[in-house]
Amino acid sequence: MAARGHVQDPNDRRLRPIYDYLDNGNNKMAIQQADKLLKKHKDLHCAKVLKAIGLQRTGKQDEAFTLSQEVATLEPTDDNSLQALTILYREMHRPELVTKLYEAAVKKVPLSEEYHSHLFMAYARVGEYKKMQQAGMALYKIVPKNPYYFWSVMSLVMQAISAQDEKLSQTMFLPLAERMVEKMVKEEKIEAEAEVQLYFMILERLGKCVEALDVIRGPLGEKLTSELQSRENKCMMLYQRLQRWPECNALAHKLLLKNPDDWQFYPSYFDSLFHLMDQSWSPPEEGEHCSEGSVHHTVAEVVRFVEERIKGEDGKESRSLRGPYLARLELMHRLRERGCPEESLLGEPLELMVQFFGKFGDKPCCITDLKLYLHLLSPEQHVQFINRLSEAVPLGEQGEEGLAFPDDTKALQRHLCVCQLSRALGLHHSLDADRKLRLIAELKAHYHHGLKFGKNALKTELQFSDMYCLMAAHVYIDLWTDTRDENMVWQCLGLLLEGLSHSPSNAQFKLLLLLLYCHLGAFEPVVDLYTSLDAKHVQHDTIGFLLTRYAESLGQFAAASQSCNFSLRFFHSNQKDTSEYIIQAYKYGAFEKIPEFIALRNRLNQSLHFAQVRTERMLLDLFLEADIVLSLEESVKAMSLSAEEDDIPWDSMRDNRDLTVFTSWDPKERQLTDEHRRRSLEEESVWLKIRSLTLRLLACLAALGHSPSQQNSEIENGVGDKSSIFSSLLSQLHQTLQAAAQMAEKHAQYPLLGPPSTRLGQALSSGSCQCQAAALQLSVHLQELETVGLDESSELQTQICNGFKSLVIQLQEILNKSKGDFLDMKESKLKTRPSLLETLIFFVETVCIVLWVASYCAKILRPLKSSLQKKKKKKKDANAALPAVMCGFQELTGSLQDLLTQALELIRGQETGITALKLASLTLEGYTQEEVSFVKAAMDKVQSSYLRSLQEAGDLLKKRAETLKNLKI
Repeated sequence: MAARGHVQDPNDRRLRPIYDYLDNGNNKMAIQQADKLLKKHKDLHCAKVLKAIGLQRTGKQDEAFTLSQEVATLEPTDDNSLQALTILYREMHRPELVTKLYEAAVKKVPLSEEYHSHLFMAYARVGEYKKMQQAGMALYKIVPKNPYYFWSVMSLVMQAISAQDEKLSQTMFLPLAERMVEKMVKEEKIEAEAEVQLYFMILERLGKCVEALDVIRGPLGEKLTSELQSRENKCMMLYQRLQRWPECNALAHKLLLKNPDDWQFYPSYFDSLFHLMDQSWSPPEEGEHCSEGSVHHTVAEVVRFVEERIKGEDGKESRSLRGPYLARLELMHRLRERGCPEESLLGEPLELMVQFFGKFGDKPCCITDLKLYLHLLSPEQHVQFINRLSEAVPLGEQGEEGLAFPDDTKALQRHLCVCQLSRALGLHHSLDADRKLRLIAELKAHYHHGLKFGKNALKTELQFSDMYCLMAAHVYIDLWTDTRDENMVWQCLGLLLEGLSHSPSNAQFKLLLLLLYCHLGAFEPVVDLYTSLDAKHVQHDTIGFLLTRYAESLGQFAAASQSCNFSLRFFHSNQKDTSEYIIQAYKYGAFEKIPEFIALRNRLNQSLHFAQVRTERMLLDLFLEADIVLSLEESVKAMSLSAEEDDIPWDSMRDNRDLTVFTSWDPKERQLTDEHRRRSLEEESVWLKIRSLTLRLLACLAALGHSPSQQNSEIENGVGDKSSIFSSLLSQLHQTLQAAAQMAEKHAQYPLLGPPSTRLGQALSSGSCQCQAAALQLSVHLQELETVGLDESSELQTQICNGFKSLVIQLQEILNKSKGDFLDMKESKLKTRPSLLETLIFFVETVCIVLWVASYCAKILRPLKSSLQKKKKKKKDANAALPAVMCGFQELTGSLQDLLTQALELIRGQETGITALKLASLTLEGYTQEEVSFVKAAMDKVQSSYLRSLQEAGDLLKKRAETLKNLKI
C-alpha cells in the first residue's frame, strides 16, 4: 500500500505516515495519526477511511463500518479514498459495496477509463456477468480498445455458462457472443491470440465444430502461438468430436513422424485405427486419402509404422526415446483386448518387456511404465520374467550374507525396479511369514548399502535407496495384516523413522507414519508430520482427510481444532482468491482460464471434505465450550448456526480425496477398486448426515431453551415453529440411523492404504448414536409437558422418567465398553487398543449432549416447580409429594454425577497404568542398537499420545461435571 508513486498532492504527503503505520501492522498508531489529521482537515475523506482500516484490523468492525459509510454516502471521486475503501471492503468480505462505490464514481466522472475498468473488476468480484457485459461495452465506447470489447464478449459467455437454462445459453447468450466476434473478424480487427481463443471457445460451446475447424486451420489460427502444437491439438480434438477418423489417423501419424516420443498422439492414432476397422473404411482409389494426408487403416500398417519408429531408435547412438517402445506394448494390449490375431506380429510380450527393461531399467519411470502392461504376461511367466530381469542387473561380488550389492546408482535403480516388479506381480505376497522376514532383511541391507551414494545429498533431496526402505515397510504391513502381530508394526515404525532421519523430506515416509500412528490410536505425533509435509493449496482438500478423520476420535481436541483450521483456512481463502484469479485472467486476456477458475471454486465449495470439517469444527467447539465458556445459546449464536438451513450441497457433493496418495506396488487384486470408492463415499455421506443433523438439532435445542415461553405467546415467539423443525430433524436423524445400521452390517473393509473407515461403525456398536438420539427425543416429551402442565400429565411424566433411566443405562453401557487396558505390555510386547479410546471419546461426546438436554429440562421444570410451590402456599399443603418428573430429574442428575466420577476414575487408572509401563526395559532381540532406538522412539510417541488423549478427555469431563451444579431446579 505504501508504494504510491511520486508524491505531488500535499494530501498524499499528509497521509503517508498513516499508510506506513498500516503497512507495518501498527494499527493503533495509524488510528491516532488519522485522528490528528482529521482535527486539522475535517474534509480529508481518505484519512477517515484509513482510520476505518485500522479499526477493522483491531477488531472494531462496527465502528469501522460506520466510519466507512460516512465517506461512502458522500460518493467520493478522489483516487485515494476509492482505493482505501476498496481495500477496507475487501477485508470486510463485502465486495458488493465496492460496486456501489464505483457506480457512483462513474456517474460523476463518466469519461474516466480508470473508474470504468475498476467498476468492471468490481462486478467481476461478485460475479455480476450481465452488468460486466454492459460495463465492458461502456468502456469500449469511451476508449475503443479491443480488450474492452472482448471483456464484454467473455461476460456474455459467462452468462451462458452460469445460466440455469441450457436452452437460453444456446439460443441467446452464445449466438450473441458469436455475432459480436464475427463483426470484429469481418472488420479485420482481431489482434491478439486471446481473441481467437475466445472465438474458438464460443464455437466449441455452440457445438459448431466444423466452423471451429475452419477458424483453427485458417489465417486466424496462425495467431495461436503461445502453446506448442496448439493448432494441432485443437484440430485433433475437433476431428475426434466430428468422428472424422481418417483425418484423425493421418494427423496423428504425421505428428508422430515429427516427434516419435510425443505420447499424447499414440492413443489417438490407435483409437482412430480401430474406429476405421469397425467402419470397414477403405481409401479412395484416386487422390489423397483425406485432407491431412495418407491414412493407416490396417493393423499391419500400424505395426509396421511402430516397428519403424523403434528401428530408428535402435539405430541411434544417443539415448533411445521411450515412446515407440511403450507404443508397441500399448498396441499389443489393445489388440489383445479386441481379440485380434495380429497381436503375434509384434512378438512375445515377455521378450518385449525384457528388452524395454534393458534399455530403460535405470530410470525411475521404468516401473510405472511396465506396471501398466504386466497383465500381458501369463501367471506361469511371472517368476521367469523376474529371473530374466535379475540377470540384466549388474551386481558386485557376494558378501558374507550371500548378498550382492550394486556398485553405482544406475545398477541400484535396475535392482530396485526388479524388486518393485516382483511386488507388483504378487511374488512378495505369496511368501510365507519366515520368507517375508528374510525379504525384509534383504531390502534393509540394500537400503543401508545404498545410503553411501547419497552421503552428500542436501536435506531436501531424497536418498537413492529410499524405495527399498518403503518397500520393506510395506512387507512389514503385510505381515501385520496377515498375523495381527503388533510387533511387526513397531518394527515398521522404527524403520520409517530411521528412513526419515536420513531423508527428512520424504513425503511417502511421513504419510505412512501418519497412517500407522492413527491406526495405533496415537494422534500426537501426526500434527507435526502433516505440518512438515507442507501441504499446499488444493492438497488441503485432497489429503486433509488423513488428518481430520482421526483428530477428534482419538481425543486430541486441541489438535483437532488445529487440523480443521488447516483446511478451513484454505477453503475460505479460496472464495476470496478465485475472484482475484478471474480478474487477472480478464486483465491478461486468458479467457479460457476463467471457466476453469469457476469450476475450481465450485469443486471446492461442493467438496465432501469442506462439509465435514465445517460440521466437525462446529460440533467440536460446542463440546469444548458450550455451557463452559458461553451458554449453548450464545455458542450457537456466535457460530451463526441455523437449524432451518442445511448448507451442505447433498446432491452435488464431490469426493475430492486423493485415495492413491500412497505409493503402492500391490498387484491388481489387492488394489483399491471403484466399489471401494463408492462404498467409502456412501459411508462418509451417511456419517456426515448424522453429524450435521445432530448439530442442527443442538442449534434448535438452544433456540427452544432460549425462550421457554408461556403457552399463549408460544407461536408469537416462534417456538411452535422451532418445535416443528426439531421434530422434523429428529425424524430425519432416526431414518439416517436406520440406513446407517443397514450399512454397518455389511462391514465394508478397505485396503490399509485406501480410504480410512469412518467413525460410523464404532458410533453404532458403542451405542453412542442411539443414546444421543434418545436424549434429543426426550426434549420433545419435555415440550409436551411444558404445554400440558404438571396436573394432566402423569403418563407423560412416567414416560419422561423412564427416558431418564434409559439414558443413564445407555451411558453406563458406553462407559463399560471403554473399560480395559488402552496400552499394555504382555511377554515384553506392547499392545495398543485404540477402539477403547474411541469408545471413551464417544462417551465424552454423548455426555455433553445429555447434559445439554438436562439443562433444557431444568429450564422447563423450574417455572413449573415455582408455580407448584405457589399453589402449595395457597392451599397450605407443604407436605404434598413432588411430581414424578421432578424426582426423576433429581435422580438423573445424581446418576450423571456418579457416571462422571466413574469415568474420571477410569481415566486416572489408565493414566497410572500407561505411565507405569517401562518401555526402556523392553528387549528387542535380533536388531541393532540403532534400530532398537528408533522402535523405542515410536513407542514413546504412542505412549505420550495416549496420555495426552486421556488428559484432554479428563479435563473436559471435569469441566462438564462442574456444569452439573447448575442443573438444580
